[in-house]
Amino acid sequence: MDRGDGLQVAGEMGNTLRMPWKTTKLVELRREFVSLALKQEANVAQLCRRFGISRKTGYKWMRRYEQEQSEGLEDRSRRPKGSPCRTAEAMERAVVELRAEHPAWGPRKLKRRLEDLGMEGLPARSTMGVILRRHGAIEAREGLKHKAWQRFERGRANELWQMDFKGDFALGRGGRCYPLPIIDDHSRFVMGIFACGDQQEKTVRAKLEMVFERYGLPEEVLCDNGSPWAGSGGEWTRLGVWLLRHGVRLLHGRPYHPQTQGKQERFHRTLQSEVLRRSDLRDLAHAQNEFESWRSVYNFERPHEALGLEVPARRYQASARSYQARLGEIEYGPGDVIKKVKSKGEITWRNRTYFVGSAFAGELVALRPSRHQELWEVYYCHQRLGQIDLRLIAKSKNHYLPIRVSSRTNRL
Repeated sequence: MDRGDGLQVAGEMGNTLRMPWKTTKLVELRREFVSLALKQEANVAQLCRRFGISRKTGYKWMRRYEQEQSEGLEDRSRRPKGSPCRTAEAMERAVVELRAEHPAWGPRKLKRRLEDLGMEGLPARSTMGVILRRHGAIEAREGLKHKAWQRFERGRANELWQMDFKGDFALGRGGRCYPLPIIDDHSRFVMGIFACGDQQEKTVRAKLEMVFERYGLPEEVLCDNGSPWAGSGGEWTRLGVWLLRHGVRLLHGRPYHPQTQGKQERFHRTLQSEVLRRSDLRDLAHAQNEFESWRSVYNFERPHEALGLEVPARRYQASARSYQARLGEIEYGPGDVIKKVKSKGEITWRNRTYFVGSAFAGELVALRPSRHQELWEVYYCHQRLGQIDLRLIAKSKNHYLPIRVSSRTNRL
């Protein structure tokens, strides 16, 4: 049933669709929807289901956006169609006001954003820097604080996502907030910034489900080596097993090499300077509302240096791989030996017990012969976990033997 505001209470098949970002403004939701739906290879019907709207509503907002751009997404547009900059004084005021709205933006970003808003005859970036310094909006030594990051990126959207907690901070009404951003590596599009009350596996999984429902599944996710992404000694966690079950490979950065997640670290700096440093956040709900408002600015308005001052939304396209909450049984090959992992994370084969990992308890793994008769590969879904060396059986009197796990199976 369409409520008339662009959100649908029930899906077309009669199932209620959970809307994960309840604090998001309708205009921001509409802008995000049309940005994804107007991509050349977009599946509009699929996106309508993910956003919880009917196809009629979806095409209505697409048509309005094509005719009126952003103004068409407003219920009532109060934005002037013409540029307010009529004189040099008014243009200077526009530069200063935009800087006040976004204190962390430099002349390059400010100039590009004003161009995107349709303003003509803008001064050079150097002149804009002079204007900002004259009004006390920027210090001459400010540029010395910024250094270039060595960048790499995947070739297309949803090939790799990066996620990691950005520390934590105290809330005004008590408790702490652990911000969790999720970023597409190729486009820098931010799928979500979540105000979490803890860093537990259950919390992270719930947030990922919300993102997967809207944007689909990535091929890989890059995280650090801490909880809940990895256990002690690099052991798999329940979160990693859950991702593998849905066909998402979990990668970890190399220990003591934070540059592996350079884009995530750089985003954390931006989040700190543009939101956390100047916000007095009362509680988790208030923090989530602020994160969502800024996420919309970051994706659709803020020019990105690494993208040639384009905005991330122009590069991003939703994944064609839809999330399924319930999956069928895992299918292995006819030559595989199937074993169920016991409660303590072990399997028994040929009168020996092998430790796979407690995170796999209750799951089915496959033992697959390799080119060498003495070596058997151990797989969970399509992920190689390690190998069993049958030569150790003859040499060892122990009945409990570890699986030899390669340290490079899930390293970036």
